Amino acid sequence: MTRIVFFGNERLVSGLEKTSAPILSGLIERGYDVVAVISHNSSTLSRNNRTLEVAEIAKAHDIPVYLPNKPTEIIEQIRAMNADIAVLAAYGKIISQQIIDIFPLGIINVHPSMLPKYRGPTPIESAILNGDDTTGVSIMKLTSGMDEGPIYGQKSLQIGDDEDKFDLYAHISKTSETLFFGLFQSILEGSLQPQPQSKKGITYCRLIDKKDGIIDWNKSAIDIVNEVRAYKNWPQSKTKLGNIDVIVTDAHSVVISNKNPSPGAIDTPDDDNLIVGTGNGFVSIDSIKPLGKKEMPIKAFLSGYSSKIRN
Repeated sequence: MTRIVFFGNERLVSGLEKTSAPILSGLIERGYDVVAVISHNSSTLSRNNRTLEVAEIAKAHDIPVYLPNKPTEIIEQIRAMNADIAVLAAYGKIISQQIIDIFPLGIINVHPSMLPKYRGPTPIESAILNGDDTTGVSIMKLTSGMDEGPIYGQKSLQIGDDEDKFDLYAHISKTSETLFFGLFQSILEGSLQPQPQSKKGITYCRLIDKKDGIIDWNKSAIDIVNEVRAYKNWPQSKTKLGNIDVIVTDAHSVVISNKNPSPGAIDTPDDDNLIVGTGNGFVSIDSIKPLGKKEMPIKAFLSGYSSKIRN
């Protein structure tokens, strides 16, 4: 039986509270011989010591779990696993050629974008930030270059106008599982060979920083709304309304034909609406979280804070 090592934590977006780890779970449920799970707990340590879901799944099936700072630290243990192939889903660390060369059939990577677009660490958030209508999933053979490997298969999907990164993650996760297991056996048998990525349309996405979550009202309304969707839960979209520090958790852009926007200017036309001017257009805030308080709909916020947010 083909021996498989799994790399990753399957947390495809930052701030994800929990993942069902569909690729690892699917390998186990389908009877594949997963001999080890290699992950890392750096994201766990910065998120209130959350337990790694892939580790829980592995331990429930008596699969050894390794959490090295980098895979080369346990290179001899990996060699001793005598695995034929590795599967990688959201590992978040660079895999050196030394490690790739250990596996006769290589390492298969599940990447949540239509490569070569959005090579790098934040393809889901980047698709939302850029206002894309579509994104997708690529199953590729890992190489030492960042997401540069040849492609076994891809599947595109639509991005809903109001989808945040967790909504999109759920859709991508389901699509990833279907696509991966539709191809995996053919990859193992050698009947499916990967094809080189296009040299056109190559783009890269960057890591998201905590400071990215500070709203700049000089940006356009559309860009700010996209940030709210992409930064949900982490790094969050933070601003000050009057004297109140808040996190904007849901918002949409609005057109006000008889008024010119002034960046950061607040308008409360009635008890149900809070409108903020931007560099281009207006943002209507739908839900909000005052610092230290629970998230609330904008009507509830206005009933308690209306007098404190006037410019």
